[in-house]
Amino acid sequence: MAPLALLEDIERIINRLPTTPGECRRLRHLVLQQNLDPAINDEALADVIPDCRNLLSAVLSGVPDLTDRTVVRLASSAANLQGLDLSGCNEVSDVGILELTAKSLPLEWLQLNGLSGITDSSISAIAKSCPRLVELELCELPLLTPKPVRDLWSFSRKLRTLRLARCSLLSDKAFPSALHMMDEPNEKPLPPTPSTWLEEIPPLVLHHTAENLRVLDIGYCARVTDDAIAGVIAHAPKIQSLVLSGCTALTDASLYHICGLGDNLDTLMMAHVPQITDRGVVKLVRFCSSLRSVDFAFCRHLTDLTVLELSSLPNLQRLSLVRVQNLTDNAVFALAEHAVGLERLHLSYCDGISLSAVQLMLRKLVRLQLLTANGVPALKRKGIKRFSDPPPKNYDADQQAAFRVFSGANVAALRDFLDKELQRRRNAEQSNMRFIPRGDDKVDLY
Repeated sequence: MAPLALLEDIERIINRLPTTPGECRRLRHLVLQQNLDPAINDEALADVIPDCRNLLSAVLSGVPDLTDRTVVRLASSAANLQGLDLSGCNEVSDVGILELTAKSLPLEWLQLNGLSGITDSSISAIAKSCPRLVELELCELPLLTPKPVRDLWSFSRKLRTLRLARCSLLSDKAFPSALHMMDEPNEKPLPPTPSTWLEEIPPLVLHHTAENLRVLDIGYCARVTDDAIAGVIAHAPKIQSLVLSGCTALTDASLYHICGLGDNLDTLMMAHVPQITDRGVVKLVRFCSSLRSVDFAFCRHLTDLTVLELSSLPNLQRLSLVRVQNLTDNAVFALAEHAVGLERLHLSYCDGISLSAVQLMLRKLVRLQLLTANGVPALKRKGIKRFSDPPPKNYDADQQAAFRVFSGANVAALRDFLDKELQRRRNAEQSNMRFIPRGDDKVDLY
């Protein structure tokens, strides 16, 4: 009898194809995520898939030339398939997806990110034919309109994760209508002309709630407005992770609606949402006190008041404030004094932050494991860059010069260096000598 570890290896094959009939028969999970072997292509996969009848999950994103033929063969042979990732397989079209839905497979998770040829018919079929779906990712589908997304809200009631980021055609019509929006106005305004079929779709009125939904990502859907957020929160009151980054039409009204999630909300991403202000964030913090991860990068109207409120969150672990240029040392001091559990902090291009504020923060935040401070003038001084992680190789000269990312042991090393410099400064003052910043770790004045 084969050892247990060997059987487990045979049941899960990573970045290679099964080579024997026995491997094909025992294979349960096939992962082709990082394809480094040119021999692993659509042709080879199509030949072996019919023999893998016991597959439970398949990650095929590492086979970019994957075609409908292989997907059809997979649907026909793997009757117990529970999970499938076809992200980035641009040759796959509605033909393959409709065959998957026609076989009534017990799919529980499905990832179709970046399939540029997928249209509404495939997504509607998924909504109506896959009642067990718990996780669905449909990011970067340029042809996806609100119509099939409405079907997901209506039929896919077990969904816990729904990702629709960068689907540029999605608008408020794709999401449930808030309860107060169901009331008809006393006077109907004149209809705009010309009107498209999307504009003529009535509001989506649901008589059930998405009680199971925990993760919703509609980032960079620029047509989504505050009304959509109101409807989502009204019908999915237990969302824990909400991604709204790049939804540029949103205002403080969305933050007021999000308050309805209360302590359920754990993660909120609203980078590149330029219209939100301190007022909305203050109210959010008062109602959603269990937040652990917050991203307000590139929100230009936010000030120190926002950070003062966020620092009071007892469970805050990750905070991104990249290019929030109104921030001053007062914001950093607030984090240093109150956000004691902070582990990851992003302050890149916050020009108003001084080195002394960063030093105090590093001394106070003992759990900090990552600090990004690209482009912060105070951290460009002599001796600091050596503690930074190396910049990515594809960065140009200016980006490399501005790169300041400190992680792991380098955070502690930077803290020690700045503490030694503070000691040298104090010694210089006591000796009535001029202090000269240096780049070494010595405590000698000269």
